[in-house]
Order: sequence, then C-alpha cells, then structure tokens
Amino acid sequence: MLAEILIGVLASEGGGGALMSVNPGLIIWTFVTFAALLIILKKVAWKPILMALDNREREIAESLSKAEQAKLDAQKILEENQASLAKAEDESKKIIEQSRIYAEKLKEQMMKESKEQAQRLIEDASAEIERRKDAAFDDLKNQIADISVRAAEKIMKESLDKEKNKRIVEKYLSEISKN
Repeated sequence: MLAEILIGVLASEGGGGALMSVNPGLIIWTFVTFAALLIILKKVAWKPILMALDNREREIAESLSKAEQAKLDAQKILEENQASLAKAEDESKKIIEQSRIYAEKLKEQMMKESKEQAQRLIEDASAEIERRKDAAFDDLKNQIADISVRAAEKIMKESLDKEKNKRIVEKYLSEISKN
C-alpha cells in the first residue's frame, strides 16, 4: 500500500523541486531508518515492554481474582451475619415468649394465693365471729340464769335453795335454746 502511494506521488510530480515534491531517495532512507529502528527496538526494548505488559496483565488478573475472592468472602460473611441475626431474632422471640408464659403463670399463682389467703382470712374471721358469738351467748345465758335465779329467789323468798333454782332455770333455758 505504501508502495502504491509512493508510485502515485512520483508520477504526479514529475520530478520538480517544489516544497511538496516527493523525493524517492528520502522515502527509501526514511523506510530503512524506520526498519532499523524497529529491529533495534525489537532487540532492546520489545522484550522489556512485553514483560512489563505481561506482569501488569498478571497483576490485574491477580487483583481481579483477589477482588472476586474478597467478594465471595464478604458474601459468605454477610450470609453468616444474616443467619446469626435470624437466629438471634428467633432466640429473642423464644425468650420473650418464655417470659410472657412465666409472667402469666406467676400472675395466676399470685391470684390463686391471694384468693386462698383471702378465703383463709374470711374463714378465720367467721370462726372468730362464731366463737365470740357462742361466748357471748353463753355469757348471756349465764347472766339470764343468774338474773332469773335472783328474781325467782326474791319472789319465792327463799322457798327453794339456790342450786335447785339454778338447775330449774338452766333446764328452762336449755328448753328455750332447743326451740
């Protein structure tokens, strides 16, 4: 292709000495110089340039490989963290549920104990009231008996002795309490 361009330029100029004229000797020497420069660069600089490019390509490949490995490791760590988080959430839900159940049981137990204690207090109070009522009734019975005996004694003016009168009154009172 370069040769065709060279032939075309030479044919159109006609060999004049103008500024834009093509000089075939100059073209040949330029070509020879370029070829010599390529040969020298191939011998001296081409191998180091190729080696540098190969090293750079290898470093880029290693960097990409390391980046891919780091990405995989990060993905694995992320998955592990998500699994740990899910596990922690499950455990926290279980703990909350256990706490709720424990609180319900404790509440029920406290309510039961409170009811039992209130029932015992009511029973104790009822028993105490009954005991005091019986004691008051007995005391009242004795007072009535004494009053009746004294009244009967005054009425009868000592016609009967005190023990007989008391027995009569107690008999009368026991008949009254039976009714």
